[in-house]
Amino acid sequence: MAINLQKGQKIDIGLTKLSVGLGWNPNEGTGSDFDLDASAFMIDHNRGIPEDAYFVFYGNTDSPDQALHHTGDDPTGGNSADGDDETIQVDLSKINPHIQEILFVVTIHEAIQRKQNFGQVRNSYIRIVDDNSGNEVAKYELGEDFSIETAVEFGRLYLRDGKWKFEASGIGYKEDLAFFLAKYYKGQIIK
Repeated sequence: MAINLQKGQKIDIGLTKLSVGLGWNPNEGTGSDFDLDASAFMIDHNRGIPEDAYFVFYGNTDSPDQALHHTGDDPTGGNSADGDDETIQVDLSKINPHIQEILFVVTIHEAIQRKQNFGQVRNSYIRIVDDNSGNEVAKYELGEDFSIETAVEFGRLYLRDGKWKFEASGIGYKEDLAFFLAKYYKGQIIK
């Protein structure tokens, strides 16, 4: 049975191959299609992505270590009526040993131009699925009202004492993807 997570709650993952599914539905009558984009930032001990290829999104679907794979962009939120709109597959056995954390962020494409924010989105969530069984392990539903935010840090996988854990974050920002790139891209090169 899946665990329903609350903001800030942490769990042990105990899996090697998993999928991180993100889903959302725009409110009816909000005008333009909502193009929400799921991204993953693979962060090292310096609190940054070691090189741009460790930023996984619809334009860079695979990490250099082949540990993360983004299954593709959903520009309308219509990939499924009730299921995941975008998915990032994770194989923790392939993670570069320098990577300590994987941060999952969802941003609204062209939010300023389209006058869109997360206050106009409902039923948004992040969930962990065991790739071997297909069973949902944990789900975090974003219940808070992010009325002006245009980006949300949904959750993160992080390494502690040799074990991968997941934390439901639920932190909203009035920013775009460039904000996260500036925050986490440090320009180092790892081997």
